[in-house]
Amino acid sequence: MTVAWVFPGQGSQKIGMAKKIEALPNTKERFDYASEMFERNLFEICELNSEPKNPLSDLNNTINTQICLFVIESILLDALKDNGFKPSYVAGHSLGEITALYCADVFSFEDCVSLIKVRSQLMANAGKGSMAAVIGFDRDQLDLLVKKIDDIVIANDNSSSQVVLSGTNEALDNLSREITCKRFLKLNVSGAFHSPFMSEPSTKFSEYLKKIQFNNPSFPVISNYEPSLCSDPNELKIRLENQMCNGVRWRETMDLMAKNKDLHIVEIGPSNVLGGLVKRHLKDVKISQVSTSDQINY
Repeated sequence: MTVAWVFPGQGSQKIGMAKKIEALPNTKERFDYASEMFERNLFEICELNSEPKNPLSDLNNTINTQICLFVIESILLDALKDNGFKPSYVAGHSLGEITALYCADVFSFEDCVSLIKVRSQLMANAGKGSMAAVIGFDRDQLDLLVKKIDDIVIANDNSSSQVVLSGTNEALDNLSREITCKRFLKLNVSGAFHSPFMSEPSTKFSEYLKKIQFNNPSFPVISNYEPSLCSDPNELKIRLENQMCNGVRWRETMDLMAKNKDLHIVEIGPSNVLGGLVKRHLKDVKISQVSTSDQINY
């Protein structure tokens, strides 16, 4: 059987997600290390039930979301490895690609924390454009409108029935008036992620990545920028450099995985966002979820 481990990105975070893995090895040490690097109590941020008065304490603030998700996912995947599990290959959605690279031993945990600190700050300060989710649409109509309307791109091609667009507010509003769909939902984000609007932060991120050592992966990684199996560290670096200002090609990633007839997809993270996409997009695929300390198996 082919086993694919997949790691979700922003949007999969849940209040209380840290408490659910508190009993696992390294949880305290990893949260302590990341909290010191980010100069805030990240474990506490994961557990806040009331609306935080300070944006720096908000789990949904990208500077907290990205690092908290990575720490959670890294603890879960290492617990799986310690229990004798391992994947045939790995993939991650947006931020999840960094977790996938960590899982494949391309980066150390410490390198990832530093890298995410830079990435999340650049994205938080992007300040240009916005994003919107489109659900239940005609693909041909969407593609025509994206070509027709300036300043808009498909940022996350999540499945045949769900995409996320990036663009100016005006362009998004224009498309919303013309497209026939079940839902068109503006997202509360600080910029037009995974689009040419991110060219400036993407350039700065690429400069940072040039200082980071990319090791040979322990197993192949599927990247967002180029959804094919890759075991070349230099190519993985190029793909990650291009990720921030290009779309997440998750629909193609799932189609690539589906070429394996006997496929088991294991989502490692606090919720079943990617599992839900797989369930709606592919047929006859085994899907498992690993998100708590009492669930370290599949």
